[in-house]
Amino acid sequence: MFEIDKSQHSARARLKRTSRRRRRSDAGRSRLPSIVLTELRTAALAMHRPSMAALQRRIGEVCAAQARRPPSRASLYNAFSRIEGHSYAISALPPHVVSALYNLSPSGSVPGHQLAFYCFNYGSMAAVSFAAGQPWLDLYQASRLRGWRPRSRGLLLAVMRVRGIR
Repeated sequence: MFEIDKSQHSARARLKRTSRRRRRSDAGRSRLPSIVLTELRTAALAMHRPSMAALQRRIGEVCAAQARRPPSRASLYNAFSRIEGHSYAISALPPHVVSALYNLSPSGSVPGHQLAFYCFNYGSMAAVSFAAGQPWLDLYQASRLRGWRPRSRGLLLAVMRVRGIR
């Protein structure tokens, strides 16, 4: 029924076709200089989304002062997805928001993007209203999570459009 020799031969042929290029040792981590990450984080943690042109100009000045090449616009956008955002203590949140966090213990903390995800997907209108007022980075990162209900995602995108986040 099965020919093990033929199977092993085809597996070896498949493996030979793959690239011999080794993975970078810093794969998956940001290669932006720490000064750029610090500047980017301070701009990203504001309530409203910063102007990308102004942010690029400011980071360009910081890089010029250190004789470094400034990062591309795409690198900055990619960094926004990975920056560690706000964190909220669950015990300090309003009761309608805590009820949306149905599977988390009330004694911990929750990242802002996950809080927005839970409020839009599982919360009451009061919880959705709370999430709609969160800082822009929390909503931006939440929009990139998987598992959205279609109507909840549509509501998030509408909030982001009205606030000028997208």
